[in-house]
Amino acid sequence: MYDFFIAVFKLTFLQIFGLFGIFFILGFILSKLQEKTHKIYQQTIGWKGILWTAWVGTPFHEFGHYFFAKLFRHKIIKFKLFDPNQETGELGSVDHSFKKTSLYQRIGNFFIGVAPMIFGSIVLILLAYFFLPHGKELISILSSTDNITNLITKISIGIKNSFLSISALKSWNYWLFLYLSFCIASHLAPSKVDRKGMWSGFLYIIFILLLINIFGILFNLNPTNTILKIKNYMNFLTAIFLYSIIISTIHLLFAYILLKLPKKLISKR
Repeated sequence: MYDFFIAVFKLTFLQIFGLFGIFFILGFILSKLQEKTHKIYQQTIGWKGILWTAWVGTPFHEFGHYFFAKLFRHKIIKFKLFDPNQETGELGSVDHSFKKTSLYQRIGNFFIGVAPMIFGSIVLILLAYFFLPHGKELISILSSTDNITNLITKISIGIKNSFLSISALKSWNYWLFLYLSFCIASHLAPSKVDRKGMWSGFLYIIFILLLINIFGILFNLNPTNTILKIKNYMNFLTAIFLYSIIISTIHLLFAYILLKLPKKLISKR
């Protein structure tokens, strides 16, 4: 019996890490980049400095929550695309409720929590497609990747061709793209409230996988290969998240060079 449950937990861990591991890692990186960027704005030009990106980025963040809340049949109680409040730190909100007896709606809490990361990253890709001179080439690179090593290599080539080409730097839509991308990338990561709801839904996903593995072992079936096949269809989403991290890193560097570095130099005089 002990060996049976050890086998179940091992399979479940493998499936969870295979399906969600990369997203938790990339999500953590995105949240840290976002925190550092916002901190620079607050330290240099105050809380209102965040608003120059929030007025665009927050509505996309909140609409992501709203879309997935509707998809998982949650009841929308209050929906504010953009309503900044310095006292609470809130920039917008989507209040929703769900039936506690509905497994589907409980699982939905996970996807509602990570929705801004998914929805915002897709918007970044659409911006690249329509505004960058070599945007279509970049999208083609992202969609043709098959493993993480090739993914990083191809993305770096695509970024170089799309962001550092002379034709791009001379184009007005390139600079519009850069600003809009900074706005959205600054508000991609789930907030603390989002993460709290996300974990409650994730527990039910783990519970379902445990049940699948228990029955799979009892009837000599191996659901792991089938479950991990889904990961093959998620490579494009992984590529989008990596792309979002690159955009967020560029934004952080811009904020540091243009805002924090000059302030440091002045203070040293």
